[in-house]
Parts: sequence; structure tokens; C-alpha cells
Amino acid sequence: MNVYYGIKEFIKLENAVVTSGTFDGVHLGHRKILNRLNEIAQQTAGESVVITFYPHPRSVISPDNQSVMLLSTLDEKIALLEKNGVQHLLIIPFTREFSELSSEEFIQKILIQTIGTKTLVIGFDHRFGKNREGGFDYLKANQTRYGFAVEEILRQDIENVGVSSSKIRKAIQEGDIQMADHFLGRNYSISGIVVKGKQIGRTIGFPTANIQVREVAKLIPVNGVYAVKVYYNDTEFGGMLNIGNRPTVDGTTKTIEVNIFEFDREIYGENLTVEFIQKIRNEQKFSGLEELKQQIATDKITCTEILSQAKL
Repeated sequence: MNVYYGIKEFIKLENAVVTSGTFDGVHLGHRKILNRLNEIAQQTAGESVVITFYPHPRSVISPDNQSVMLLSTLDEKIALLEKNGVQHLLIIPFTREFSELSSEEFIQKILIQTIGTKTLVIGFDHRFGKNREGGFDYLKANQTRYGFAVEEILRQDIENVGVSSSKIRKAIQEGDIQMADHFLGRNYSISGIVVKGKQIGRTIGFPTANIQVREVAKLIPVNGVYAVKVYYNDTEFGGMLNIGNRPTVDGTTKTIEVNIFEFDREIYGENLTVEFIQKIRNEQKFSGLEELKQQIATDKITCTEILSQAKL
């Protein structure tokens, strides 16, 4: 996949099949659009193009709103789009100035002059341009003038619930990882660097790796204990992960700590990726380290059983 960080890098194509959007999470609904995009490109001997924006438009339009938490970092989004067969990815820096572009300016400057769009595929109720003034009806009515065909993908329902990034975010924030994974079509994951903690886990026989997530806008699941899969140097391990303030040891800051099963290595400064499978309980305060140790031993049994079932 060719990746372009701005319109000046993009070389105009002869037969571009294009879609645009934030594609946060690249969930099942997004993948329906991408599948159709690739299908049209193959049928017309064209090339598939995705236009996306960075940072997230809401963080620019409403900078005082700190609630924009993302399902995927930019690097994760790039990897997911490539995995879904996209040939060209244009990442447009989203600025205040860019947000002022009208729908007509977006069409002329980006879709026609920069990319050379011949077919535009858009998702259900997709809007674009200043104040989100552009939409499918407008594009369809003007497609002859623009010189490209327009196709809208209808909303994809899974078990009668429309898939959306906001619904997936809500599920993760409520600890409903199984629903989130279902709508994503994959396991929700976070990645980060292993940093030194207080090493209390070592003293009770359950050493943990403290993960520091680089992207501050990456959505972290709600506090609690989770059954997880852990990836280190492309090798998969089972694990149990705690998110929270560690009330039993009077913790004051939120940490992400994972106990990796059948693993005994010093990996400070190295990268880990964790996939969430299921939340098993809320974080709670115990009377002391001995009670905490007993609960963690029980948690490990629970997580091992969940992970064993997940492989079936």
C-alpha cells in the first residue's frame, strides 16, 4: 500500500476508485465499504484509494472537547487498511483551514484535481465539507458534472444493531469487550512500551509488565481485570491484565499491568501488543497482599479457561 502524508505527495491516477472518512477502528461497517471499493477497482481495472484525516476532525473543530478517544492510532489504522487490501492511502492533515473547505472545494481540489476520481464509494449518511454540507444526494445529482460515478453503501446491521465507532467505544468504556470485538471483527488491542513499576507483583508470584501507551487519545478500556492475548516479537502468549489504580497497595495513578503466562524475560523498553478477550471482574480493594494473591490465582484459572475457549 502506498501511503501519502498530504495532497502534495499524491500522484494523480488514471482510474481512481475512492472513499473517504475517519475509519476509526476499521470495523465491520468500514470493511463493507472497503470490500466494495476493492471490488469496483478490480472490475474496472482501477486503483483503490482511501482518504482519511489526522488528527481526528473533532479534536480540531472542538479542541476544548477532550473526549475524543480513538479505537485506532494512526499507525494501527494504516496497518488495518493495508490488511484490507487498500492500494493507496492519502492522509490529509486536518487543520482549521482545511475544515473551512466547502463540499464543492473538497470535490474539486481533492477528489478531482488531486486524485482523479472515477468512482466514489461512500458510507451510509456520510457527510463532508464545511458544516458537513455535502452528502450522497448532492453527489448523485451532480455526478455527470463531476465526471465520476457515486455509490452509497447501506448501513450494515449485525444482529439488528447498526455498527458504528461510537457504539464500539461505548462498549469498551462499559467493559463489554465481547460486543466490541464482535463489531470490530477482531480483538480490540493496545500497544505500548514496557516501563518499570513498583514490582509488587514479583513479591506475590505474579510479575507484571507495566504498559505505557504512547498515543494519549487511544481509548483504554474501563478499569478491571481482563483475559488477554499478548504479543511480543510476533509470538503469542496468554495473559491477565489489570487496568486501574491498585487500591490494595494504595496506588494513586492508573496503570496497565499484564501478567504474561509462561513467560520469564526482562523486557523493559520493549514493545507489547495486548488483545482484549473478556473482562472477568471489576477492580477491587483487598485486605492485604495475601488476599490479593489468592484472588489473582483464581483470576489466572478463569483467564486460562477463557483463552482456551477462545482458541476453539
